[in-house]
Amino acid sequence: MKNLEDPNQIGWELDNSYTSLPDKFFSRNKADSVRSPKIVAFNTSLAGYLGLNEKELNNSYGAAIFTGNDIPPGSKPLAQAYAGHQFGHFTMLGDGRAILLGEQMTPSGKQYDVQLKGSGRTPYSRGGDGRATLGPMLREYIISEAMHGLGIPTTRSLAVVTTGETVMREKPLPGAILTRIAASHIRVGTFQYAANWGTKEELRSLTDYTISRHYPELAANDNPYRLFLENVIERQASLIAKWQLVGFIHGVMNTDNMTISGETIDYGPCAFMDEYNPATVFSSIDKQGRYAYGNQPRIGVWNLTRFAEALVPLLHENKNKAIEIAEDTLSNYSSLYHEYWLSGARKKLGILNEEEEDKALIESLYELMEKYNADYTNTFRGLTVNRIADIGLLDKEDFKIWFGEWKERLRRQKESEEVSLEVMRNNNPAVIPRNHRVEEALEAAVEQSDYSVMGRLLKVLANPYTYATEQEEYAKPPEPSNQPYQTYCGT
Repeated sequence: MKNLEDPNQIGWELDNSYTSLPDKFFSRNKADSVRSPKIVAFNTSLAGYLGLNEKELNNSYGAAIFTGNDIPPGSKPLAQAYAGHQFGHFTMLGDGRAILLGEQMTPSGKQYDVQLKGSGRTPYSRGGDGRATLGPMLREYIISEAMHGLGIPTTRSLAVVTTGETVMREKPLPGAILTRIAASHIRVGTFQYAANWGTKEELRSLTDYTISRHYPELAANDNPYRLFLENVIERQASLIAKWQLVGFIHGVMNTDNMTISGETIDYGPCAFMDEYNPATVFSSIDKQGRYAYGNQPRIGVWNLTRFAEALVPLLHENKNKAIEIAEDTLSNYSSLYHEYWLSGARKKLGILNEEEEDKALIESLYELMEKYNADYTNTFRGLTVNRIADIGLLDKEDFKIWFGEWKERLRRQKESEEVSLEVMRNNNPAVIPRNHRVEEALEAAVEQSDYSVMGRLLKVLANPYTYATEQEEYAKPPEPSNQPYQTYCGT
């Protein structure tokens, strides 16, 4: 592999501080070379934010970098080791089809992982081919960028490159590699790995490194590890509340898919809910509904409990006291989550102060949406733009009663209706990545090599709160179908 390009022209400022950790946490590993790489999706705005020259990257050189055929200056490619509870079952994992190129330092001084997903086998592949197919990589690109547009903490997608090779799944499919950008790829599962297969000092090394990278303000505290646990719990409570408020269903909330940074990661069988139903599951592998929409807050604390268990050796020298600290800290999750959710739900309804009855008023609307199979996003959209007929509840007496109570609630606050509506517009997306629209874009790209459908969708999703005319078509829910929508993990 050669480093032919001038880093000053490209903008590379790569390091790999992860190699400062004990060797147990990673394996140095280069990507497998591919036959004929071609960029099919490139995130110009993200490249600029990272300090990269998009004109020097959106070409054959970039295609070589984004497949691992070439490595950028400063890169020390590696695969990370971690473990995880997958659907409740604990196992040793690791980057089985991903390579971390390094960490890019942005012009603003922030540090981001640059990872290639689908780049070939690693020591953690467990018999897999290490490859990815085009559809799932484009899907992650679309959904992660939509989440960014919605203001939800997320990993992002810099590029998707086709490899010119065929990957065998249920049928032959075109191969592709995604370049994923993340605050880091350190997961709950990374700490589980350290706690189960490492020494106490190796666990401490990982924890100190993570604090330094994501929570540096805690380092000087007398007990930084307890504060570390508190901060991770708070970020996850906030993140999952944001998911619930837009109807996002992750689909595979394993502990290896929960980041310590508080970003959403791994867009496998994820999707957005159309009709409101807490039992909604899209993932083809979630047979029992473990990761249904309504279960996500509960799974959040289950995963965080596994994180707290891993940190027990660092929380106090006395194990019983350490467990007590962990339990006491975890007990805050429920109130934090509900505080974030209720605050967000108030904003979705333009409620700008607090009254004791607010929770009941909000929950009544959710009950009506479930009772009448109302579209989740369009219910709030209709309330925001005062197009109640669009909601499909106008003829329901119990909705009329609720609507009157809501209007009366708004009249009791000092802010004007215009102020309330502005808050609603900023908190109720006019569009989400509707499942049928995502599938439409993927089919055009994969089957016909037509990326224009995806391009138009991404343009609309980039500013979901603008309530622009061009969003109208994308706000329409899918036609009724006898076949439930399903998503697949793509591995």
